[in-house]
Amino acid sequence: MTDRIDRKLAELGLTLPVAAAPVASYVAAVEASGLLHISGQLPFDDGALMTGRLGEDRDVAYGTHAAQRCALMLVAQMKAALGGLHRVERIVKLGVFINSAADFTDQPKVANGASDLMVELFGDAGKHARSAVGVPVLPLGAVVEVDAIVKIAD
Repeated sequence: MTDRIDRKLAELGLTLPVAAAPVASYVAAVEASGLLHISGQLPFDDGALMTGRLGEDRDVAYGTHAAQRCALMLVAQMKAALGGLHRVERIVKLGVFINSAADFTDQPKVANGASDLMVELFGDAGKHARSAVGVPVLPLGAVVEVDAIVKIAD
């Protein structure tokens, strides 16, 4: 699976970032009972944190791109935690948190940036359950944060 995902990333013009280290008192990922629980990942583009609030100073396209960048970091965390992507059986669930104004209601469109990338990379195994939630603020002013639950092989 790792080779297929590497090829797909190259096709899309994307590269996996280095898995980000935790910035507080938590770990990046926990493997338990056949599942990998990955802590919320923030969006970085060219090394810079993507910040702002949807419906206020950022648009849907910016948020969608940020969600995709979070998904890339999730894949980097999977690779780091599992020693490769060969153990990924299924993306079970994504939790997508969108820093958004009170009247912004396009959270599902923004979350598609992460969801679509998972399907592009993992095929049917990338189809997942999801939450897309608007929040008034995220750590460090990030525009989006995404966490994940992944089913893994022994």
